[in-house]
Amino acid sequence: MLQQLKYIVGGALMIFLLGIALLWALSVGSVHFSLAQIYDIILNQWNNPLAYDDPLNGPEQTIIWLLRLPRLLMAAIVGAGLAVAGVVMQGIVKNPLADPYILGISSGASLGATIAILFGIGTMFGENFVGIMAFLGAMAISFGVLFISNLGGRANSTKLILAGLALSAVCSSFSSFVVYMADNKEGIQTITYWLMGSFSGTKWDMIPWVAGIVGLSILFFWSQSHILNIMLLGDEISLSLGYDLHRYRQVYLIISSLIVGFVVYSAGVIGFVGLLIPHIVRMVIGINHWVLIPFTTLSGAIFLVIADGLCRSIIPHVELPIGILISIVGAPTFVYMLVRKNYSFGRN
Repeated sequence: MLQQLKYIVGGALMIFLLGIALLWALSVGSVHFSLAQIYDIILNQWNNPLAYDDPLNGPEQTIIWLLRLPRLLMAAIVGAGLAVAGVVMQGIVKNPLADPYILGISSGASLGATIAILFGIGTMFGENFVGIMAFLGAMAISFGVLFISNLGGRANSTKLILAGLALSAVCSSFSSFVVYMADNKEGIQTITYWLMGSFSGTKWDMIPWVAGIVGLSILFFWSQSHILNIMLLGDEISLSLGYDLHRYRQVYLIISSLIVGFVVYSAGVIGFVGLLIPHIVRMVIGINHWVLIPFTTLSGAIFLVIADGLCRSIIPHVELPIGILISIVGAPTFVYMLVRKNYSFGRN
């Protein structure tokens, strides 16, 4: 009972911290706003949905409601999705170094985006055709990994990793070949910026789709906490308990890839979130997925909201790509955690 109360209080505290992070990130950037201004603008918008179109309201309404708020909500959604996908991927392959991109998903997304930008393939999808092609590339590689890992016998964690590495190398090679052969400097710059990740292009109409997919996927994985806990024991012990993990791995991989595909579609490639956040949360609260998944969800959301705010405020009048900032912070932090902590994945 005491332990449950601690989790409830901890969860409420993290929700409060997420709210504080959102308010802070709304206030910073090339134009600073006070909390009172933010409250008035959001309240005015809530009471008058067309307030941002009213010239009497000035540009402040547009900056908060059309530019900053949707990108920060998307940052929270993406952070939650990547963090939970990282937890699930680590459980699927039983490897603490796994992240949502380990199975070649990012390479497939990069290839899809590269082809779209340099050759204009997919323009029939509209202005978001680059993201949609990246999503299709990520999903194609996911199904390719499943197909290859099941050749010559049923897939296991080792075959999934090896299939992912092989397809990742193939996609990276094709992407490099396409870039090398293309005579399009502007397109190459666009690809480079897109691969660094950014929420600057977020619009309100994108949020319901991404939030729906990510939210339902997280709820599904939360309902599968018992199976995810059993996965940490290994296949032999799981079989002795009456659980055949093969089918579960297939389903979990597809749903995790769906999360990553929508993340890539909405924000580009953002690394380290799915690797770093699960490590930190697991060190604090343990490996029980029933508790781990909701705390990881909130931690990932808070992390990316703060990161997006920092990207817009560290260098005056310049927006730093979020992938660069996370790599600068994430890599040393991850190394420090490995050196300073006695971390035994799946054996706590």
